[in-house]
Order: sequence, then structure tokens, then C-alpha cells
Amino acid sequence: MAHVEFFYDLSSPWTYLAFNNIQCILAETGAKVTWRPFLVGGVFNAVNPSVYQARAEPMDPKIVHNYRWLHEWARVAELPLVFPTAHHPVKSVLAMRACCVLEPNQTALHQFSKAAFDAYFARGENIDEPDVIRTIADNCGLDGASLVSGTAEQTIKDQLRSNTEEAILSGAYGSPTMLIDDALYFGNDQLPLVRAALLSEGN
Repeated sequence: MAHVEFFYDLSSPWTYLAFNNIQCILAETGAKVTWRPFLVGGVFNAVNPSVYQARAEPMDPKIVHNYRWLHEWARVAELPLVFPTAHHPVKSVLAMRACCVLEPNQTALHQFSKAAFDAYFARGENIDEPDVIRTIADNCGLDGASLVSGTAEQTIKDQLRSNTEEAILSGAYGSPTMLIDDALYFGNDQLPLVRAALLSEGN
């Protein structure tokens, strides 16, 4: 069976799009997916620090066009998008640790991640706030208090660091990073290539 590893950070608007847009590809191809939470800031620090320089120059033509394209992609995908919010760039450590708590239960992780993406990008909520994470989890039928408490466990902190290091070693330089066997794909706009690769793997 075709398989894709989807490394992601909830703070990334392009990942919000890709997370939603890949769903129909998974359904079409019958591919298995493993959701892999990581910390995109750790990736930037290690291999892509130019991201921070770009943020310091918001009127750079590349940044201006990227924002426009982002909103155009959201309209094509029929996804609501509130971006940038007052919280941008949001600190995602708490949210991504929460994802790591749920990582062994991929169904719960997918449900929580979708709800967290919606909270941040569709409604502009601050996913760096424990109360917001707790409410998102509770609304998913999870134990929000337990989830937030679990983010303080050293094993969870280590898991997020390990996932991030694994992604970097695989060649990641941002979110989302998608791996199919040894082939790396990046971003929402490469989903057609992901679809083709998964269809090829499934034959």
C-alpha cells in the first residue's frame, strides 16, 4: 500500500491548506498516511534561517506575492482564512507538544489537528494559549486538561525534538514536508506530485 509521512506544524498557513487538500488525494489513492508533528521553528533554525530575514522585510515583493497567492489558494480550496492574525507568527511549541501526546493515536491526532488548524486559520484564535488548546481538545471529545498537562512531560518534549530532527535529516526545510519512500515533497503546491507518486506506488 502506498504510504506518505506528513510532517507538519500547526502554525503554517501553507500546511493548513495542504492538510485539508491532501484528504481527497488520500481517499482517491487509498494511501496510508502517518501524521508527524514537528517544530518548524527548529527546522528554520537548523537549515533555513532566511525565513526570519524575510519576515523582517514584509514589503519584499516575494513576501507580498506569497500572501496574495496564499489567499488565492485558500479560495480555490474553499477554505476560510484569517491571516495574518494578531498572533502571527504564533509560538507553536505548546500546540505541537499536544500533537505529540496524541501521535500514537493517529485518528485522534488527525481530528485534533484539523480542529486546531481551523481555530487558528479560520477563526484567528491563539493556539499558544493553554485554554484554547484545552477547548479545542474538549470539543473533539478528548480530555483537554489531560492533554495540556501531558505537554509538560519530558518524554513529550523529547518526542517533538526527535520528530523535528528526523525531518531535518530527511531533508526538510519547512512545513509541510511529505515523504514517500525516500522522495521528499514540500508545500501545498506540490500536492499534484504527491498524488502522482502515490498512484504510482499503489500500482
